[in-house]
Amino acid sequence: MKSNIYAFIPLIILVVLGIAFAVGLRNDPREMRSVMIDRPMPEFILQPVLEDQQPFAFFDLAGQVSLVNIFGSWCAACVIEHPILMRIAHREGVAIYGVAWRDTAIDASNWLQRYGNPYRKTGLDAESLLAIDLGVTGAPETFLIDKSGNIRFKQVGPISGEIWEQTIKPMILLLEAEE
Repeated sequence: MKSNIYAFIPLIILVVLGIAFAVGLRNDPREMRSVMIDRPMPEFILQPVLEDQQPFAFFDLAGQVSLVNIFGSWCAACVIEHPILMRIAHREGVAIYGVAWRDTAIDASNWLQRYGNPYRKTGLDAESLLAIDLGVTGAPETFLIDKSGNIRFKQVGPISGEIWEQTIKPMILLLEAEE
């Protein structure tokens, strides 16, 4: 009798593992909650990408709701996202700041000249120091920062029109209404 019970143990283990994998596959990795949510934006000072700008620093974000967009001239998905950022900056009036990640100032500057510049300031993070502090895993990634300088949302991947209208814009409106 005992030998019959032991024969089912591998089957039971296989079923349990199958259920665990099935549950894991249903999770969207883009919806993984960042450990930075509701924490202060790390302190940073980045050299400007554009010659006519001052360095981009964490204190530039103070007192306003803003987006910090991680991009790169080498990033194909950033080209797809860029028209949405241009619209947000110019039609919606949202403060957007850019971080050129793993890039050069020349390449990032040329990229902004080619596609347009939605950013109030653009800093260069060639050595990934800010990206590491933020837990960036790829470009584009965008962080929503509240008036107090806290990270309130992280968008992994390109912002689409749908993501803007259904997720990010409503959050911005709520944060702007806060005292």
